[in-house]
Amino acid sequence: MPTPRRVAIYARVSKAQGQDTENQLAQLRDFCASYGWEIVHEYIDHITGKHSDREQFKAMFTAASRRQFDTVVTWALDRLSREGVAQTFDHIKVLRSYGVEYVSFTEAHFRTTGPPGELMIAVAAWIAEQERKRISERTKAGLAKARRQGRVGGRRALVIDRDKIAALDESGLTMREIAEEMGVSAAYICRALKAHRPPTPMAPICGA
Repeated sequence: MPTPRRVAIYARVSKAQGQDTENQLAQLRDFCASYGWEIVHEYIDHITGKHSDREQFKAMFTAASRRQFDTVVTWALDRLSREGVAQTFDHIKVLRSYGVEYVSFTEAHFRTTGPPGELMIAVAAWIAEQERKRISERTKAGLAKARRQGRVGGRRALVIDRDKIAALDESGLTMREIAEEMGVSAAYICRALKAHRPPTPMAPICGA
């Protein structure tokens, strides 16, 4: 692999912690200079790395898609993203799909360049897949627990006062009027009345 020459530096600090990026930038500039790499742009965000909605982060990916540089350099992997292994690895995959490599200044094992690169990608891919599986398993377990507690899809089961429905019905209101009063569908009211009333030839017909 040819030595990358055009480099984009990405620096990020959390605004809430009152930090600045000067320490990162000074070290990254020296690092790039030691390899003779040309820094074509510096992208700086003062925001949490827990999501991708960062102005300079998005601008960097747009520039990467246009091949305006060959490599992205950060001080550490968590400066690029703190969204979790799976999402962070996806960001690196996107960069590589543009033909752009990734280098972490302080973590030689988190670089896609050089001999360790392919191994890092393989290990990160495996970790990301395990994380996706754990998220899926936690979601399924959460839904199962919700069902056991009378909830579906994480929401509490709908609780309606059936006696009030019966009273409104006896007052002469239509099923649609009762539904509007109770904040549910007319079909729900129809089923509730069928369950409340004893079977008779005049029982309400749902959907009629």
